[in-house]
Amino acid sequence: MWTYERRLQFPVKISTPNPKMAQLIISQFGGPDGELAASMRYLSQRYSMPYKEITGLLTDIGTEELAHMEIISAIVYQLTKNLTAEDLKTSGFDAYYIDHTTGLWPQAAGGIPFNSCFFQSKGDALTDLTEDLAAEQKARTTYDNILRLVTDPEIVEPIRFLREREVIHFQRFGEALVRVQEHMDAKNFYAMNPELDKIMS
Repeated sequence: MWTYERRLQFPVKISTPNPKMAQLIISQFGGPDGELAASMRYLSQRYSMPYKEITGLLTDIGTEELAHMEIISAIVYQLTKNLTAEDLKTSGFDAYYIDHTTGLWPQAAGGIPFNSCFFQSKGDALTDLTEDLAAEQKARTTYDNILRLVTDPEIVEPIRFLREREVIHFQRFGEALVRVQEHMDAKNFYAMNPELDKIMS
């Protein structure tokens, strides 16, 4: 059960629409390394995680990723408000507009729709946490790429905030991986799956 707070985790107030930027930033909504995939990944992995403190971490970060998806959605929405037909054509946003008007629809910057293959839930604590570390780094790289192309400070500030959170999540998942290894107390961490197998002495 969640309690929804009716405000963004970081404020978004964009005064100048820019559909070209919206086409890039939407990747962090529905792209392969976006916030939708991250939230689904962590909220799915938590069920089979055998260690309660890490289940809690997956729930906390998965929930925060939903808040980040909301920030990205607000950015894309504000960048595409009040567009004229000419704006749509000159920016290249017309193809998206034909299918979705300016409604939010999860896709990558290249137009590829969201796919559940974008997130992994393997049911092995080591595999899942290693995936999570890689996912946070890929998201950070995507934010770095966006920041190289965006100059509007109204867009840059929330993107920087989201990038910083990826760095924090990477750190937390690294700590979680160490905790799993400590729980396993084994020389060869890959010899068994703590979610299914018992440690042999």
